Amino acid sequence: MLERLFKLSEHGTTVRVEVLAGITTFLTMAYIVVVNPAILGNAGMPVAGVAAATCLAAGLGSILMGVISNYPLALAPGMGLNAYFTYTVVKGMGVPWETALGCVFLSGVIFLLLTVAGLRQLIVDAIPRSLFAAVAGGIGLFIAFIGLSDAGLVVAHPATKVTLGNLTAPNALLCLGGLLVIGALQFWRVRAAMLIGILGMSAIAWLAGMVTFTPGSYSLADLSATAFKLDLAAPFHLGGDLGSALLEVTFVFLFVDLFDNVGTLVAVTKRAGLMAPDGSIPRLNRILYADSSAAMIGALAGTSTVTSYIESASGVSAGGRTGLTSVVVGILFLLCLFFAPLIQAVPTAATAPALILVGALMMGGLADIEWSDIRTGLPAFLTLVMIPLTYSIANGLAFGITSYVALQALSGNVRKRDWLLYVLAVLFVIRFVYLAGG
Repeated sequence: MLERLFKLSEHGTTVRVEVLAGITTFLTMAYIVVVNPAILGNAGMPVAGVAAATCLAAGLGSILMGVISNYPLALAPGMGLNAYFTYTVVKGMGVPWETALGCVFLSGVIFLLLTVAGLRQLIVDAIPRSLFAAVAGGIGLFIAFIGLSDAGLVVAHPATKVTLGNLTAPNALLCLGGLLVIGALQFWRVRAAMLIGILGMSAIAWLAGMVTFTPGSYSLADLSATAFKLDLAAPFHLGGDLGSALLEVTFVFLFVDLFDNVGTLVAVTKRAGLMAPDGSIPRLNRILYADSSAAMIGALAGTSTVTSYIESASGVSAGGRTGLTSVVVGILFLLCLFFAPLIQAVPTAATAPALILVGALMMGGLADIEWSDIRTGLPAFLTLVMIPLTYSIANGLAFGITSYVALQALSGNVRKRDWLLYVLAVLFVIRFVYLAGG
């Protein structure tokens, strides 16, 4: 049955290799079970419920991807999108988390419709590749800054806006120790480096009396605090400031998921040797169907946008070549459901090193930007810095696309095929004017 479903022989692999690859991928991304609830918990969401939703969404999403597309791509709530959900949408804009989940679900529906209509490729082709890399880097800085803040390594200052925190404080020391441990484990290619670092620092925090944890009920029925709590009606209330804001939120969820997904697909399929000779990705629409469906499943379960994970490349390096790898990852995430309530016992300072390191790893794509060409370098730079400095991925996208179009036009490089990019730029300019007037 497995041979018929996943065509193992055709891809030169075996059940044993695929299972080991799945375990490898799971270990490299299992940190999300700890980190995602820590971030979304700051939005006022029940931490245990988010932990269960994270396990359920990652499990079902990965299995769906494996069965539908037969690619070794694992899915889970995306880093960066969860930070945008919490710090920009809920805390920054004052949007209830239930409404934000409704926006996540709506973005998944739009993504699915764009894929069915064939418009997804049009959008992907319109966005300059330099901005793909800049968005990833900006989100990396955003995530790292949140981790540094959570650990108290960076604190607010009335004169300089931010400054160095107290490095002798327990949380700061715990974070620095975690960074060293995870960094060393990463160097020695330990697959579960982040998870080991988080659990190790959590154990130290417990022994040092830094954690207060009162365990509650551990039944799965008690973990339904976030399931089906999304507000689907609010995103359709188009009147007033809130209606405009929710449209923007949905747009950002959609576009960042699109960028994240395409970047991961290219990286993983290229490393696995699954990319076609002309650079295209076979069965691309199936991948996108699975990804958009997983986003909707995640919103229903009670978590931010679910997307493909670059950590899937670790399973590919271990020999994974088919969707069976993803199915194994999904099963392991579903097994984590039974331990989800224990996530509340993990202190924020123990998850901060993972945030900082993930942010650092997202810087790699910046090397692909042609910085010497001001028409690509400046828009990429503006995208990169405006995301963390304004605490908004939307602002980074707006500055990047608008400046790119302006510089291309001023240099006389106006092309008909870029019409959609110009439409987006005009919409962003209208957005800037609207925000200034508000």
